[in-house]
Amino acid sequence: MSASGGDVTVDIANYKFQTPAVSVKIGSTVTWVNKDDFDHTATATDKTFDTKKLAKGATGKVTFDTAGTFNYVCDIHQYMTGTVVVT
Repeated sequence: MSASGGDVTVDIANYKFQTPAVSVKIGSTVTWVNKDDFDHTATATDKTFDTKKLAKGATGKVTFDTAGTFNYVCDIHQYMTGTVVVT
C-alpha cells in the first residue's frame, strides 16, 4: 500500500489501477488518470463516489472527508479493483 500524508494520483494503464491500494489522510484528494485507449471509471463498491467514465487522458478526482476503507472498481471492467484507506 502506498502511504501518503496528502493528495495522491493513481494511473490507469494496461487495464489496471497502477497503484491499486493507497492510504491518505482525511481531507486528501485522490486523482485517477486514464492512460489507456479505452474508457474506465473508479466507482466505490458502496456507490459513495464515482468518477464517471474517463476517456484517455481524462482525470477524475475524489476528496475523502471521512475515515474508512473505500473499495472501488472500474464499472466497465469489474476485474479492475482498488482500495483507498483514509485515516
